Amino acid sequence: MKTIGLLGGMSWESTITYYQQINKQINEALGGLHSAQILLASLDFEAIEACQKNNEWEKSGEILAGYAQSLERAGADFLLICTNTMHKVAPQIQQAISIPIIHIADATVTDLQAKQIKKVALLGTTYTMTQDFYKQRVIDQGIDVLIPDEAAVSELNRIIFDELCHGVIKETSKATFLHAIQDLQKHGAEGVILGCTEIGLLIEQSDVDLPVFDTTLIHAKAAVELALS
Repeated sequence: MKTIGLLGGMSWESTITYYQQINKQINEALGGLHSAQILLASLDFEAIEACQKNNEWEKSGEILAGYAQSLERAGADFLLICTNTMHKVAPQIQQAISIPIIHIADATVTDLQAKQIKKVALLGTTYTMTQDFYKQRVIDQGIDVLIPDEAAVSELNRIIFDELCHGVIKETSKATFLHAIQDLQKHGAEGVILGCTEIGLLIEQSDVDLPVFDTTLIHAKAAVELALS
């Protein structure tokens, strides 16, 4: 079994899901008392979020690259960045290490293609929804990406940072996400990407008519497949 390096803490709420899902799936595959070989670097998210706000992406990349190098030195065979937004600096992190990074958007595209999705709704932070570092990787594979209107983008971003990153789950916020999904469905969305690792704390497949692509679960599954390959 390969050793999985997790670059987590962004937020720690969703890193818990990564740890649970990877270990659960390893045990289901191998049985007995088997669990995953994981090395976890859990960052102080306050410092990273400050970089996001101040548009200091290179600085945030340097911080994450330092932790990634520590995971490589400790014996990780490959790396997961346990957040969608910080894949903006994935190329910078990859340049600093020799082990591969499983890109969360690429893993998601594989699942979208398996379900033959041609047009998908993308929900996440403002950065993920409006910038190209994530969307373009999906578009480049022939899948159209739809995002909510400006007001909805702002409100979804607020819910993620002010509530979900703190483990706060509100029915009103769930209704806001569901309304955004329904609106994008009217515009032709055939599925919905939960493109922030915290959204799965709020929205499940049973809540939505469309196929739901929870990036945290997809990313964890890709890690297990590589670890056991």
